[in-house]
Amino acid sequence: MVSAPLSLQTSRIRPAIQAIHGDIVEWRRHLHQYPELGFQETQTADFITQKLTKWGIPHQSGVAQTGIVALIEGKTPRLGPMNPAVLGIRADMDALPVQEQNQVAYRSRHDGKMHACGHDGHTAIALGLAHYLSQHPHFGGTVKIIFQPAEEGPGGAKPMIEAGVLKDPDVDAIIGLHLWNNLPLGTVGVRTGALMAAVELFECVVQGKGGHGAMPHQTVDSIVVGSQIVTALQTIVARNVDPIESAVVTVGSFHAGSAHNVIANQATLTGTVRYFSPKYDGLLRDRIESIIRGTCEMQGASYSLNYWKLYPPVINDTRITALVRSVAETVLETPAGVVPDCQTMGGEDMSFFLQAVPGCYFFLGSANLNKGLSFPHHHPRFDFDEMALGMGVEIFARCVERFFQG
Repeated sequence: MVSAPLSLQTSRIRPAIQAIHGDIVEWRRHLHQYPELGFQETQTADFITQKLTKWGIPHQSGVAQTGIVALIEGKTPRLGPMNPAVLGIRADMDALPVQEQNQVAYRSRHDGKMHACGHDGHTAIALGLAHYLSQHPHFGGTVKIIFQPAEEGPGGAKPMIEAGVLKDPDVDAIIGLHLWNNLPLGTVGVRTGALMAAVELFECVVQGKGGHGAMPHQTVDSIVVGSQIVTALQTIVARNVDPIESAVVTVGSFHAGSAHNVIANQATLTGTVRYFSPKYDGLLRDRIESIIRGTCEMQGASYSLNYWKLYPPVINDTRITALVRSVAETVLETPAGVVPDCQTMGGEDMSFFLQAVPGCYFFLGSANLNKGLSFPHHHPRFDFDEMALGMGVEIFARCVERFFQG
């Protein structure tokens, strides 16, 4: 067992969770050593299944390929208006195609793959919660713990929902967390409404007419056309989005040409679109295409546009968010540790769960500058303070108890 004595900062964690904190750290470090990409999490799923089986927790594996769903029944009579009630807890478990640069004993053993976003921690927290609740079923309802594959792509939440993960029994509300190195250990970021942005991608191929660099009058220069498109796209947010709201249109790549003296006949632009408000769903895509179409027509070029909607915005329910915030205030050292205006243009497919049932997704601070644990998510040296693991289990456990109190 990994020795992980709790600090004063986590003194509000109940003794039963403190007692298994070392195990949770050990599970996290095991998962960190064997990262797997989306829909390839077979080793991870086997590890989870072995633990759930050992603890006698009923579960279903192979949901949406590698997902797992565990059910834990409470033993206390339900006092509230929803009888029986089901609370979902969601944890993603996939890794990233990143080569780890950390020199730690538990560094990745899978070349080119790394838990660079904290999903190993999410899975370990969910396992810790499952173990605790199975030993202390003092709540009046059912907890459905959802271990989800492929959050980093291509997206596992929607396939799990389509596979019926929110049914039989029907989930009434759902809660999830993300370890967050943008916040220090001992803080929680939670807000009603939009927490994370919609994620959309595009690829545009501009077709011009190539030719000699010294004879541009014989050509349609795809680089010139593409450059005008890039510049014009910057007007979308500036002139189509309410200045009080936020959105992003980013061109991330521009590829064209192969020689100094050849005018390129084709240019390829790729980019991403982000926004919080659902009212911009479709609008930004339409504006992008109208700009591309108009620019190409003006210059005598043609184009093809592929546009993908990955994830909608993560929008938290008012009631469930209030529950999570009140719990966080009791677990943290001071209520000031709750950061109510925490937002990011990053995306998350937890959004599909929140579209289906009311719920809350929140950030659990995990950075510790004193330990050098502050590298950003998706960085090859990303790591987090493992004190956050016990805090995550405690917050989830209290959310379960309060939810079933009605």
